[in-house]
Amino acid sequence: MKISIVIPCYASARFLRGTVGEIKEKMDSLKQYEYEIILVNDCSPDDTLGVIRALAKEDPHITGIGLAKNFGQHAALMAGFQYVTGDIVVCMDDDGQTPAAEMDKLLNAISDDCDVVYARYQTKKHAWYRNLGSKVNSLMTEWMLGKPRDLYISSYFAAKRYIVDEMKKYSHSFPYVIGLVLRTTKSIQNVDVNHRDRAVGESGYSFKKLFALWMNGFTAFSIMPLRLADLIGAFCAGAGFLFMVFVVIRRLVYGDSGVMGWASLISVILFIGGILMCILGIIGEYIGRIYLCINNAPQYVIREILKNGSAPSIEYEKTVGKGDTE
Repeated sequence: MKISIVIPCYASARFLRGTVGEIKEKMDSLKQYEYEIILVNDCSPDDTLGVIRALAKEDPHITGIGLAKNFGQHAALMAGFQYVTGDIVVCMDDDGQTPAAEMDKLLNAISDDCDVVYARYQTKKHAWYRNLGSKVNSLMTEWMLGKPRDLYISSYFAAKRYIVDEMKKYSHSFPYVIGLVLRTTKSIQNVDVNHRDRAVGESGYSFKKLFALWMNGFTAFSIMPLRLADLIGAFCAGAGFLFMVFVVIRRLVYGDSGVMGWASLISVILFIGGILMCILGIIGEYIGRIYLCINNAPQYVIREILKNGSAPSIEYEKTVGKGDTE
C-alpha cells in the first residue's frame, strides 16, 4: 500500500526540512508502506520554494509544486491532490505542529468501515483567535454542512484515495476541503494525537484570512445563509405588522396613536436598514461567486513542478479538476 502525504507550504523555509525529516523517519519505520511527499508552495514570501527545490533533488520520494500566486491552504491542497498516486492520502501542516510521528494512528484507523480519519487534539497550541476560529468553524459546519456534533475537524487527516478522487471533481474556485469531505462520505472517525507548540515563526493565518475562510465555508456548499436571510426578513415583516395592529387598536381604544419620538423612529429605520444591507450582502456574495465561476476564475495556477530530482518544469494549469493546460 502506498501513502501520499500532501503538505501546503507557506513561509516555512526555516522549518520545512525538519517536518519532512520527521515524515521520512516515520515512514521508513513503517515498512509495510511505500510513500511519497507532495509539497505545495503557496507563493511564499520567503525561500520556501528554494527549500522544496533542494528537497526534490535530494529525495525521489518528494514532488514539489509551486503556485503562481497565493491561493490559500485549501486551493494548495487541491493542487497537491492532482498528483497523488497513493492508496491513502494524508494531509498535514508544514510547521511541525501536526506530529508526523503519530501518523500511524491515522493509517491504522482507516478500515473498510471508515473512509476518513481526522486527528483530534485535546489541547491546541494555537493563538487564542485561531482556537476561537476553530470553534466558530465547528459550529458553522454543524449547522450548514451537517457535521456530526462529536466529530472533530482539523487540518491533519487521512482519506482513502476514492474520496480524494471524488473531491478532485470540484473544479470551481473557492474550494473548501471540509465541505468536500462531508458531502462525499459520512464514514468519518477521530483519533487522538498531540498538538505541538510552534517551534519558530508565526501562523500564516491572519484574522483577515480566517474571515475569508469562514465566508468561503458559509457560501461554498450551503444555501443556509439565504434561508436565514428569509427568516430574518419574515421576522421583521411580522414584527412590523404586529406593531401596525397595535397602533390601530390603540387609536380605536384610546383615541390617539401615541407620541412617536424622532430618536425611536430613526433607531427602527437604522435597524431595519442594517438588516436589509446584511441580507443584500449575503446575496451579493453568492452572486459574486457565481460570476467568478462563470468567468472560469482559477482554483489555482501551477507554475512549477519538481519531481524525482529532475530539472524544474514549467506548467500552467487552469481550474484543475478538468486537467486543462495552456
